[in-house]
Amino acid sequence: MFRTIAAASAMLLAAPVSAEVVETSANGFVTRDTANVAASPMEAWLALTRPGLWWNDSHTWSGDAANMTLTPQAGGCFCERVPGEDREDGFSLDGSVQHMTVVQAYPLRVLRMRGGLGPLQGEPATGILTITLKEVDGGTRILWEYNVGGAMRYVIAEISKAVDAVMSQQLAGLRDHLGALDASPVDESD
Repeated sequence: MFRTIAAASAMLLAAPVSAEVVETSANGFVTRDTANVAASPMEAWLALTRPGLWWNDSHTWSGDAANMTLTPQAGGCFCERVPGEDREDGFSLDGSVQHMTVVQAYPLRVLRMRGGLGPLQGEPATGILTITLKEVDGGTRILWEYNVGGAMRYVIAEISKAVDAVMSQQLAGLRDHLGALDASPVDESD
């Protein structure tokens, strides 16, 4: 999952995405990223719920983001189909991954999901990803916060930076899909 962090970091240096690890503790961390997009909250919501259109292929289990789906309702799945071989006896070796479960969905406003992404999936730790949409002049501000806590075999200072880079890369993909609102830094005070 983290094989393209250097490329993601280089891409983010040129992108109008505000990203940072905002908190760390002995057993967790919080990352926060924001982007302004040239799309209405409706357009942003519809794109957000279709991750196969903007998620980075390098951060999937199947190698193809087109295999990802998201059902934006409580209990819904942010899932991925992992194509396998079809055997001669008719048995399919397709796999699947549940990345996160939707715990809150307010269309055009908030999507909140629970789960460990990437290597965190194999740890007792879990995360809450909250994505908030707010209408701004000319578009929508997307606030993307991932709060991770619990037992994990990673050094918090290292894994938090790696996760932040990957989260920022995904938000940049959504921003690029929708179109950046402007090249100015994002103001989170609104």
